Amino acid sequence: MALWAVVPAAGSGARFGAEHPKQYQRLGDRTVLWHAVQRVACAPGLAGVAVGVAADSPYQDALSGLSAAIYPYEGGAQRVATVLRGLAVLPGAAEGDWVLVHDAARPCLARTDLDRLLAAGGPDGALLAAPVADTLKRGCDDRCLETIARAGLWRAFTPQLFMLGTLRTALEQAIAVGADVTDESSAVERLGLRPWLVAGRNDNIKITYPEDLELAAVVLRRLEREGV
Repeated sequence: MALWAVVPAAGSGARFGAEHPKQYQRLGDRTVLWHAVQRVACAPGLAGVAVGVAADSPYQDALSGLSAAIYPYEGGAQRVATVLRGLAVLPGAAEGDWVLVHDAARPCLARTDLDRLLAAGGPDGALLAAPVADTLKRGCDDRCLETIARAGLWRAFTPQLFMLGTLRTALEQAIAVGADVTDESSAVERLGLRPWLVAGRNDNIKITYPEDLELAAVVLRRLEREGV
């Protein structure tokens, strides 16, 4: 069984509020996307990475200099379609192969987290996540309606790891019924499977707002000092 990765990077990143999507913002001397792909490409024995991009995106410069085998392709209108297309472009991939799906806007993945995720992979799949620590509120019109019990709640991160055939079936079924799936695990859960939650570092942040870039730069420097 081979190991592959898919990085959906076709989104517009509207919440970021800049001329270019967040995955193409500079983070040091590289782009956010470059760091995200390079981090997931550190998986031992990885056969290649499919990167789903928008048709008019500057992905050539953003992906230059990466050490892994990269397979760029045109993504879909939504994440679920982009990931599904990515499975189809992996050369020679089989239904029993493993696939890591990683956010294009998560440039701070630690190798130690990646190793734990790969070790935890099972038939139902697995994902990096962290238990919720903050008090949660349900609101309406900027007013608090209630406090939500946080026991048992986790924040889902990426990468997420699934068998290719299982993930393909889950995504195809979600698209067929118009299901609202915000990550790959939510699609797989619809099949009745229960992916493992693998506790990961809280600094595996997702770039959403401009101020996140400064924090990501600090995290990357720390990861480099720690050698992870």
